Amino acid sequence: MEYSARKSQGGGLFEGLYRVIMRRNSIYVTFVVAGAFLGERAVDYGVKKLWEYNNVGKRYEDIPVLGQRQSEE
Repeated sequence: MEYSARKSQGGGLFEGLYRVIMRRNSIYVTFVVAGAFLGERAVDYGVKKLWEYNNVGKRYEDIPVLGQRQSEE
């Protein structure tokens, strides 16, 4: 009796997640693919910013005279 009364109160987080995302396979697959794409982008951005922060002054773009040639006039 207690279980049926608790179940009829709307459910928890996992039941809501199931109702919204995992009930239909097409929506679930779309959610997984979009999550993987956005997660990859976030990790790539974070690692790039961390690498740039740790290598300030050592990068090719930070050295002003590197790669510049004297113009022949």
